[in-house]
Amino acid sequence: MKYTKKLLLFFFGIILFFNANAQKKIATQEFCFGENANKKSGIAMNKATPYNDAVGYGFDLDSDKNVVFDKKSISAKNSVYFSVKLPAGNYNVEVVIGGKNSATTTIKAESRRLMLQEFKTAEKETATQRFVVNVRTAKFDANNCIRLKPGEISGLNWDDKLTLEFSKASVIQSIKITPVSKIKTLFIAGDSTVTDQDNEPWGSWGQFFPNFLTPDVVVANYACSGLALSSFKSGNRLEKILYLMQAGDYLFIEFGHNDEKAKGEGKGAWGEYTTLMKEYVTRARKKGGIPVLITPTQRRRFDDKGNLIPTHGEFPDAMRKVAQELQVPLIDVTNMTTAMYESWGDELSKKAFVQYPANTFPGQTKALADNTHFGSFGANEVAKCVVQGIRDLSLDIAQYVKPNVPNYNPKNPGKPSDWTVPMSARFENTKPDGN
Repeated sequence: MKYTKKLLLFFFGIILFFNANAQKKIATQEFCFGENANKKSGIAMNKATPYNDAVGYGFDLDSDKNVVFDKKSISAKNSVYFSVKLPAGNYNVEVVIGGKNSATTTIKAESRRLMLQEFKTAEKETATQRFVVNVRTAKFDANNCIRLKPGEISGLNWDDKLTLEFSKASVIQSIKITPVSKIKTLFIAGDSTVTDQDNEPWGSWGQFFPNFLTPDVVVANYACSGLALSSFKSGNRLEKILYLMQAGDYLFIEFGHNDEKAKGEGKGAWGEYTTLMKEYVTRARKKGGIPVLITPTQRRRFDDKGNLIPTHGEFPDAMRKVAQELQVPLIDVTNMTTAMYESWGDELSKKAFVQYPANTFPGQTKALADNTHFGSFGANEVAKCVVQGIRDLSLDIAQYVKPNVPNYNPKNPGKPSDWTVPMSARFENTKPDGN
């Protein structure tokens, strides 16, 4: 009996040791920038130190050359990436911006998730801004993990770091990163029109969506280019979402573009598409989650009278029927994007998509003429549609929309000329999977 007690105490001590070390790994970290930075509670960044995996922080992706130091801050000549090695989880990020000169600061996280859009500070003015970032890896228990695509493996969303991108002309004084143990999560399941596109000039509404929400909720976007309801599930993405989901969390579901390509018996809008959608809804509800269905974004295709030609067949109607049968909230982005494109017209609507002449971007020898995938401006407009849909449905999560976000009318959309958010420095000339 005496030996048993000693053995139990020994194992209990080991557990405490490992738990204490785990806590150390995700303790609050603070980084102070500037030639005179010397803060006892944080790490002083007096020079542009490149990221080092062993050290666990630094300026990443060869962007140290874009950092300009003054006494109390840094400014970005072009995109500056700062990474901190962290385990999967949610993190509150508090950033002090501004400096001796007036500045306009834009911050993106991971794969270009917009977190702070063009925040202006006057000369010698500082401001503190806060947002929450979801950091994730493919693993979710001892035996299972998501099957990532090669582009995701080389991207910034699924690694073991939290990466912040400070856009050109941004001015940063300090960053404070604190783990968040419990927060309402909005999971997203979808395809290339929804995913966090890693490189310019591609964009999707899911990566611009976080900018419209307060730090009381976090977005975990599991969407991936080229996926349908079936491949999202078979790749273990739904399983990981359900593994993590807590009661009261949301699951936004938008599919259709790739589901339309499935041929054969049992396929189609009223076959596998409907069956799987019902499964997603039912399983999310069993976990106490709140599913929301989102009809697919329209493709840009006009007739000679200036009307948009529907390309999704019966798939939007199938989703609408599931929403009605199972009493699921539905945001009709198909209808909203139809109104949006028609308001712009055939020519101006090109500005919402990846439509660029040859040699616009490095290594781009051929014109880009994509009528499915959005550029940043178009993706942000679709995100506004989703936000308005949340408000129109009076969902509980509407309380987490930032109070300064105006109502949105897709028949009176934004103007491409008003979009001035700086592009990121990383480009990809290959079209995303899916169409």
